[in-house]
Amino acid sequence: MRSDSETIPFRRRFGLHFGLCLACALILLPPLWVLRTSFLPEQLSYSSELMPAFTTENYAALISSRFGGSYLNSLVVALGSVLVALPFAATTGYAFARFRTGGRWARFIVLATQMLPPVALVLPTFTLFRSLELSNSLTGLIIVYAALNLPFLTWILMGFFEGVPIDLEWAAMTDGATAWGAFWRIVLPVSLPGIAAAGVLGFILAWNEFLFALVLSGPATATIPVALAALQTSNGVQIAKVSAGVILAILPLVVASRFIQRFIVQGLTFGSVK
Repeated sequence: MRSDSETIPFRRRFGLHFGLCLACALILLPPLWVLRTSFLPEQLSYSSELMPAFTTENYAALISSRFGGSYLNSLVVALGSVLVALPFAATTGYAFARFRTGGRWARFIVLATQMLPPVALVLPTFTLFRSLELSNSLTGLIIVYAALNLPFLTWILMGFFEGVPIDLEWAAMTDGATAWGAFWRIVLPVSLPGIAAAGVLGFILAWNEFLFALVLSGPATATIPVALAALQTSNGVQIAKVSAGVILAILPLVVASRFIQRFIVQGLTFGSVK
């Protein structure tokens, strides 16, 4: 029996592979060029040569400056906001999925909160947090990011919980488990891939957020996006240092996605087939 690769004409297979390689090159070229620029001296950062020089001074300068502290701030804020938001998102999403709490209007209201432009929320949030003495603090950023990501995570987890067969919960309650016990011992372990995927997406959103971090943070509590914006000086943009900062900024996201890639794929397809 002939395989699919043998039945497809050679020219068509060559065209498909060439198109895929071209698309990959177009996608990979910008980050690779940023990586190349991060290892160049500042005076050669705009050079058209492939690699006119090599240095690690840009990374050393960033790590020894306030950028290192901003890196730690971003890790604390992103992880903290996910840990705060996920329990509320899981319980709310489960209530929507199983008990239809609030009906369709409640779901719509949760989703509609994501339609509000951040610029309309940042000034009232700043006024409130300043009165509560939470501005210029990591705690304030964690609360804001958890609140901003909560509707998004709730909506995602609701779809995951709807894909869990309700027969599993009925079987657990038949054996004497309460509704909470079935949720804790049955639904959560089964939905772990979806929860992991939601957690990673929430981490990425908090890691990349700029506007609220710019308004609510100070020099000691600035996050990575704010620190990258601060590299613009009166002499212009320090493109080599910015490139090094971008590489350092995306490194945790690449590492996290690589280690939990299996959970992300399972989570994004979880519940898609009934």
